Amino acid sequence: MHLFSTMFLLLMLSTIPCEALYPSPEEGWQIYSSAQDADGKCICTVVAPAQNMCNRDPRSRQLRQLMEKVQNITQSMEVLDLRTYRDLQYVRDTENLMKTVDGKLKTASENPRSLNPKSFQDLKDKVTQLLPLLPVLEQYKADARMILRLREEVRNLSLVLMAIQEEMGAYDYEELRQRVLLLETRLHSCMQKLGCGKLTGVSNPITVRASGSRFGSWMTDTMIPSSDNRVWSMDGYFKGRRVLEYRTMNDFMKGQNFVQHLLPHPWAGTGHVVYNGSLYYNKYQSNILIKYHFRSRSVLVQRSLSGAGYNNTFPYSWGGSSDIDLMADENGLWAVYTTIPNAGNIVISRLEPQSLEVLQTWDTGFPKRSAGESFMICGTLYVTNSHLAGAKIYFAYYTNTSTYEYTDIPFHNQYSHISMMDYNPRERVLYTWNNGHQVLYNVTLFQVIKTAED
Repeated sequence: MHLFSTMFLLLMLSTIPCEALYPSPEEGWQIYSSAQDADGKCICTVVAPAQNMCNRDPRSRQLRQLMEKVQNITQSMEVLDLRTYRDLQYVRDTENLMKTVDGKLKTASENPRSLNPKSFQDLKDKVTQLLPLLPVLEQYKADARMILRLREEVRNLSLVLMAIQEEMGAYDYEELRQRVLLLETRLHSCMQKLGCGKLTGVSNPITVRASGSRFGSWMTDTMIPSSDNRVWSMDGYFKGRRVLEYRTMNDFMKGQNFVQHLLPHPWAGTGHVVYNGSLYYNKYQSNILIKYHFRSRSVLVQRSLSGAGYNNTFPYSWGGSSDIDLMADENGLWAVYTTIPNAGNIVISRLEPQSLEVLQTWDTGFPKRSAGESFMICGTLYVTNSHLAGAKIYFAYYTNTSTYEYTDIPFHNQYSHISMMDYNPRERVLYTWNNGHQVLYNVTLFQVIKTAED
């Protein structure tokens, strides 16, 4: 047998840009279930975790917390130093005044008769000038208490660091973390080169946020490759014009750091997609597709999708003006819709992203009103049989062979009403809007990789 002449990799793709979303620290890179098939070919299973897996390590979190404490202590010490320096200057400036008062008190003590009304008033004025020293001394007391607290915190930090050092032994944890991050980067780079595969499973749902109304859509850029980390949210399914743009996934989770785009034309449905910095959507009460460029805040292209139904003529089972569903995968930009000549069956068209011209079209034969939602992965359209609880991925149409099959891929519809479900080929996850919740699913793809020996 030629070792690795052909490898079958079952790749659990889970590359979500938000570290708090992963439930289990055991999801590390693994290669297991090594075996041979009937032809003697090697079979392996690879499970790929999220990037920055080490950030989920309890020791890593503990070290970060310690670093934050050290930073806080440093800042407190700087404040104390500045305040002490300022107060010390004040004390030095009043030193001569204190000596004068001390001298006059000694004179009055030794010769009480020398303390006439004028001398008494002069002494009283000098003492009055010393009164501002009292709050300074009180501040010194408070600072002394703070120094005691800081000393106790430093002692506790030292004990924790010693415990971590004993647990880690001779290894440099930071060096190990960097090596693992480098390995993850190389593995994810390899993962992106693996090519396409067949969907075989969907993970449990990962709720990112609860926001907006019952219907809506949210997404990141689907272009490969891309370093764009922005997140967009579009609440509602008809006549909406407001698009919220968040800087990162973390900002989206917290509902902060966003800007607003006001579209020149309202949208219909929830089948929008962001591809290479532009939003593609269906114009309200029409079968016109619009390409809106976020950076220039302008419409670049408008084109009618010839014959496509609109305004709830051929929606998904949940309605919501979902006649036209735009999506993207590893092969580019797609439109899923139906027409009267197609008798309400789902039609797939591959679009040219610049002009929105239809490049090729397929008739799947599957009735669109029987579909809950659909999404494309590697040129294959996957259709769910319902938008409600108990839904599963029921039908797959392969554009590369113009063939179809019925599938049985379950997934957990946690909030019981999905109004948007789209695949992101860059992150290799499913984005869904489920009854006012923004939810992600990891996907499992079965891939055949051939080496040069084949």
